[in-house]
Amino acid sequence: MHELVHNIALCILVAWLLGLAAQVARQPVFLAYLAAGFILGPFGLGFVTSPESISTIAELGLIFLLFMIGLEIDLKKIIRAGRAIMVTAAVQIVGGCALGVGFFLLLGMPIGGPRWDALYFAAAAALSSTVIIVKLLYDKRELDTLPGRITLGILVLQDVFVILFIAVQPSLDNLRPEVAVLSVARVAALLAAALLLSRFVLPHLFHRVARLPELVVVGALAWCFLVGEIAVLLNLSREMGALVAGVALSTFPYALDVTAKVTGLRDFFITLFFVALGMMIPVPTLGVIGIALALAAFTVVSRLLTTFIPLYLMGHGLRASLLPAVNLAQLSEFSLILIQLGVTSNHLPMESAAVISFAFALLAVLSTFVIVRSDAITPRAVAWLKRMGVRDFDHKDGDEDGLPHGAPIMLLGFHQAASSLFAELERQKTGLQDQVCVVDFNPHVYSTLAARGQKVRYGDIGHRDTLAHAGIADAKIVISTVPDSLLKGTSNEKLVYEVRALNPTAKIIATAEALDAVERLYAAGADYVLVGRLTEADELIAAIDAAEAGLLEDKRAELAARLAQRREVLP
Repeated sequence: MHELVHNIALCILVAWLLGLAAQVARQPVFLAYLAAGFILGPFGLGFVTSPESISTIAELGLIFLLFMIGLEIDLKKIIRAGRAIMVTAAVQIVGGCALGVGFFLLLGMPIGGPRWDALYFAAAAALSSTVIIVKLLYDKRELDTLPGRITLGILVLQDVFVILFIAVQPSLDNLRPEVAVLSVARVAALLAAALLLSRFVLPHLFHRVARLPELVVVGALAWCFLVGEIAVLLNLSREMGALVAGVALSTFPYALDVTAKVTGLRDFFITLFFVALGMMIPVPTLGVIGIALALAAFTVVSRLLTTFIPLYLMGHGLRASLLPAVNLAQLSEFSLILIQLGVTSNHLPMESAAVISFAFALLAVLSTFVIVRSDAITPRAVAWLKRMGVRDFDHKDGDEDGLPHGAPIMLLGFHQAASSLFAELERQKTGLQDQVCVVDFNPHVYSTLAARGQKVRYGDIGHRDTLAHAGIADAKIVISTVPDSLLKGTSNEKLVYEVRALNPTAKIIATAEALDAVERLYAAGADYVLVGRLTEADELIAAIDAAEAGLLEDKRAELAARLAQRREVLP
């Protein structure tokens, strides 16, 4: 017991030190935790050599990691997933697994008892890292963009696939249709029972202890391990039970409060899991490194084949089809978990942990680099695809579609302010929108405006050639309503410089988020600068005045009436 406590203390200390280094290097901390485990483990400096300690640390970490992942699975999002997300996710997961099995069989990996290497590696290669992707897209403010929403939708459905795989995984040695169906039925029964309890019993219990944080945490842990033990009684694994416990708990009213209160424990056990996984990684041989490189290359290529192609065929354009494929081009934390389950079940050799860990680390570093710089990389990839003859929306623009280039009013970029502008022009019926041409690369905006008969050009406003081709030189008024935080590869100041160079006489209206940007935009050549926060302040003052006068309900009704009259492109 004392040895276990000593080993855990070493794990946390070294993981923390290497985690600090990873933060400085701007790399995922999971890589630091894996490195800490390797250094401490029997293949490194040998500070932790007890198989029992390593196994106990790994099991505890895995159980709690799956519980926390289950807490973050949103069943409502899965139900509401759109057609594009559902179809693409199905192609990506099923197609990725099928391609993976074929690829790894060609590499000589077995499939069929007692070894299932090709199947495990195919499933692992079909999964992408939620942690890495969400953090990077959040930092870039791209979670609410069309590619961002598609990416997150696919990640959610990957989680469903993992649940099904973990349900069937213990029965692989005796894999018959009836056995697989029975395994899935057991998971369904466990999930149904857990959901019923979380719907009708847990809310009352947690309501009583809601003001006692320590009891909320203990209650969440008790629930996790209770469902885990019930899973064992159903011949399922504790890990499966922990995942189901998290999914069930995510649906009840106190889920957000529980998640917030157990975050500290989550980080502790996640650290333990990855450190323990690192301890199991032997010194990689040339063979292991070769297979890991092949796995990494296959993962990238399979994402392009199974994500880019279906999105493009469904009419999302080159950019919106390419970005989700780029975002998803890495391995998941779940990939590590699946391989670890395979090693524990004797379905895989120990070397598999080294292969998946090496590939995970390599792709985590590369995908971080690519996602952060996707604004610069994607246009080059799109240009290359066009040269290869792959058509985009803009192949119809200009003289080919019978419409002249340009318009008296050019609107660069189309976001919420532009959507509200068009809705207001339509409501007032001034006909002014007929003089406006929109330039944007959102396929939803392009198709919706085109269907309404609005003049629209598909293209990236961050490129001078796009502006010139759209007819900026002939415009009388040029407007940019998209704030700098949402512009990709450019800024309002750069746009003003480019437009002024192409059209010295146009009246340019730009947008500023920061007050000190106003003068810079005027110096660049803008004729007027929109500062949205000033308009919002006026609206807020009016709401405060209405509240003090007891007229807030009237103002609310007025707003509801205005909203009912609008038909916006972006809701």
